[in-house]
Amino acid sequence: MTRITAVVLTYNRKELLQRCLDAIQAQTRPCDDLLVINNASTDGTREMLESERFSSIKIYSLKKNIGAAGGFNTGFRMAYDNGADQIWMMDDDVIPEPDALEKLLDANALLDEKGVGRSYLVSLAYSNSGRLTNLSQLADRHPSSWPTYLEHGLVAVGFSTFVSILVPRDTLEKYGLPISSMFIWGEDAEFTLRVTREEPGYLVGSSKVAHVRAMEVGIDILAETNPARINYYRCYVRNNIFLARKYKTRRRLLSVLAVNVSLVMKLLVKGEFRKANIVLDGMVESIRFRPVVELVSSGYDYSNIEITAPKSGVWTEDANKLDINRSGMAYQGTRHLS
Repeated sequence: MTRITAVVLTYNRKELLQRCLDAIQAQTRPCDDLLVINNASTDGTREMLESERFSSIKIYSLKKNIGAAGGFNTGFRMAYDNGADQIWMMDDDVIPEPDALEKLLDANALLDEKGVGRSYLVSLAYSNSGRLTNLSQLADRHPSSWPTYLEHGLVAVGFSTFVSILVPRDTLEKYGLPISSMFIWGEDAEFTLRVTREEPGYLVGSSKVAHVRAMEVGIDILAETNPARINYYRCYVRNNIFLARKYKTRRRLLSVLAVNVSLVMKLLVKGEFRKANIVLDGMVESIRFRPVVELVSSGYDYSNIEITAPKSGVWTEDANKLDINRSGMAYQGTRHLS
């Protein structure tokens, strides 16, 4: 039987997380495992997760915030280590409809029946205003694929988001994990572009989720007022240039660079010198930004994770010996569920 593991990445949004977990636990097709990657939250998230209400959940609390990219990297890795055949990944602000997972698995079975390869499946996501928030790019590497299963509500796509994405175990084994060093913004695009080189992903029209904290206007440093988020735009600029360099044409790369130069000029004219410096920092950093893709078989620093097992489960810990996890790989200081 296929083992389905749901993974939720969270940071300081315990009320939304509670809604997300309730929705996952109410699915018409229950998950076999539910993991939460708590990215060093400070708002009482861990205490909430360790209450009786969520006693069946495996909690991975990170001691330091490693960004969305690092969190997703950890989430996929932990699900893989726990023996998942399919990993259903999302942020804490995603509220799946009751049959969202069932519809993803129905699509998976249909493609299996027809002998169609795919690298992932992804749900339709809507913002509070009803706007689609994960409009995936058509699979331009596979131009004959995208219209083939429209009658079944399936569209072949290239890059997508991690908003209710179902990733098979063998996709991780073949292509590796999201790039941790991207930190925030773009890690999902990079991952899905990478894994669709040979086989497309599929957007499943009948699988729907609410993306309740989705930004209605997109990522825009000109309009940004949150001081903490402004600093992250360095990553956004750097990662966009990296993606253009790796996956787009030279012309597209030059276009991205020109847009950022124009953005710096606009910020300077407005007197937004700090923002202008952040964009420049991102451009300079992109010159040497050559991140390496981690494989699921690679070593991992488990010292940043504190694990709380389900109260009904059994877990082992031996920080001084090599433990063997379910994937058969050995790690120094591994803590994992048996």
